[in-house]
Amino acid sequence: MKSILSVLTLAAVMSVSCNTKTKSAEATVPATDTTGMAQYQQWKAQNELGATTQQSNAAAAPQTKTIVKYYPVKSASGRSSSSGTMSSSSSNTAKSTEKKGWSKAAKGAVIGGVAGAAGGAVINKKNRAAGAVIGGVIGAGAGYGIGRSKDKKDGRN
Repeated sequence: MKSILSVLTLAAVMSVSCNTKTKSAEATVPATDTTGMAQYQQWKAQNELGATTQQSNAAAAPQTKTIVKYYPVKSASGRSSSSGTMSSSSSNTAKSTEKKGWSKAAKGAVIGGVAGAAGGAVINKKNRAAGAVIGGVIGAGAGYGIGRSKDKKDGRN
C-alpha cells in the first residue's frame, strides 16, 4: 500500500512539474536595482583604478614611515608669590589615548544576560518571566566576569 501511494505521489508531482509553462515575458523583464548595486560597482571600479595608479606611483618612490610615540608627562606646577598673592600654573602636553567602543566586560555582560534570560525562560516552565529575570542576572554576572578578565589581559583598566 505504501509503495502504491509513493508511486502515485511521484507521478502527480512529475505531471504537475512537466505541465507548468514558463512565461517568456517574465524572463525578459530586467530586475530593478533597489539596493544600489550598480552605483556600488561604479564606485568600486573607480577606486580600484585609482588604487592601481597609486601603487604604480608608490613603487617608483621609496617609502618612509614616521612613528610617533606619546609618553605620559608628569604635570609641572610652579608657584610664585608676590605681594601676598599666590598663583599656580600647570602644563600637560601629553595626549591621552582614550579607548573607544565597548569593553569586553560590557559585551560579556550583555551577551550573558541575553543568553541567561533565554535559558531561564526555557528551564522554568511554570513561571517564564521569573526564570528569565533570574537567568538574565546570573548570565550577566558571569559574562561580566569573563569579559573583565579578558580586559585585564589586554591591559584595559
